[in-house]
Amino acid sequence: MIIQSQVIIKHVLNKINNFKKILVGFSGGIDSTVLLHVLCHIKNYYRPFMKIRAIHIHHGLNVKASAWEAHCKILCQQWNIPLVCHYITVDSSNNGIESSAREARYQSYRNELHDDEIILTAQHLDDQAETFILALKRGSGPAGLSSMPELLRFNTTDRQSWLLRPLLEIVRSNLEIYANENKLSWIEDDSNKDVRYDRNFLRLHVIPILSKRWPYFSVAVSRSALLCADQESLLDELLADALHNIIGDQGELFINGLLDCSSAKRNALLRRWIALHQVSMPSLNTLKRIWQEVALARQDAQPICQLGHVDIRRSQGKLWIVRRIKNLLGQKIQWEYPKPLILPEELGLLKVMQGEGNIRPPLPTEKVTVLFGVQGALKIVGRRHSRNSKKIWQELGVSPWMRRRIPLIYYNNQLITAVGYFITSEGKVVNNTSGVAYYWL
Repeated sequence: MIIQSQVIIKHVLNKINNFKKILVGFSGGIDSTVLLHVLCHIKNYYRPFMKIRAIHIHHGLNVKASAWEAHCKILCQQWNIPLVCHYITVDSSNNGIESSAREARYQSYRNELHDDEIILTAQHLDDQAETFILALKRGSGPAGLSSMPELLRFNTTDRQSWLLRPLLEIVRSNLEIYANENKLSWIEDDSNKDVRYDRNFLRLHVIPILSKRWPYFSVAVSRSALLCADQESLLDELLADALHNIIGDQGELFINGLLDCSSAKRNALLRRWIALHQVSMPSLNTLKRIWQEVALARQDAQPICQLGHVDIRRSQGKLWIVRRIKNLLGQKIQWEYPKPLILPEELGLLKVMQGEGNIRPPLPTEKVTVLFGVQGALKIVGRRHSRNSKKIWQELGVSPWMRRRIPLIYYNNQLITAVGYFITSEGKVVNNTSGVAYYWL
């Protein structure tokens, strides 16, 4: 093994520590190709017990995307690495193509991760310098200038995991040496030369000039990013108790807990609350909007601040981070009762349990359907008279945006229950017959 290859292999071996199950983000470009090849070498010669998989994301943004997928499949077959491919649609309407593609890609990683598995990506030292300058261009503070951490928590919906960037201290030129030493083949993405994208502009026109003037520019930038990260870690420690005291059981933030804070402390707490939800960090102007236009809006308003793929809303004296979904009003879903039903827009699963609830089961002649968004007057169990649905939701303390996400079960055209919230008079068990229970998971 040639010297540069040995250096990189030992470096990655040290970084992966005792992790035994690894999922590699594999685009087929030179960086991820080197990373996957290094891991294969480590498995073959150092850690035969280590399990490696690769994931390739087909964005559909380039006419060559399918050819790139085929290339990745061939390489993984040669190296005996299981490969999964995810096909995603990039919605660039909010954050632009680069940011939206990254957001969709990382969500695919979360969806694919197995238990006790971590995700490895191939960002290197030059990527870190680009990220720092882009944050500087946006006017970011220490959190943004911290750029990319080498290791960070990467939580999925039901478990905790990690994201590791083992090449973050290695310059791209050394990765190129490794690839040539080992006669690797990789994809050259022609969009990387499109200077309309900020990162490409920096890579092609700015950083080469800076590095020619100051050869260790990328190393110095990485050091600055690390110092900013240290500052943020210290703030995390100092603000941990204050943040814990103003966050509810569902991740909501109590507005009263911020009223007496200085603007600096309030912004720091808001940033950490947003980070807990794994949402892209907002600019200072956006933080001001969240406070002025959402938190402090008049009581009868329903303010919204869009942030990436989520909305920040206010209800009952609290701020909520709500995943944005398509409007489901008017959509009717036929349920193959009693099989479990997967709801649209990742809203979960509906299950029915026979003989253990107080909802009447459907008659053989009744079709079971699910709709969203109830309107008009309703008579529900526990109320003597009919009431407007809006009043019922208010009495139950259900936020306005949640009312259109709660699954409503109908037998034929008759509303039976809003799962987990109320049962209509037409849906209650009668004459001591055996009932059913509906669960929204």
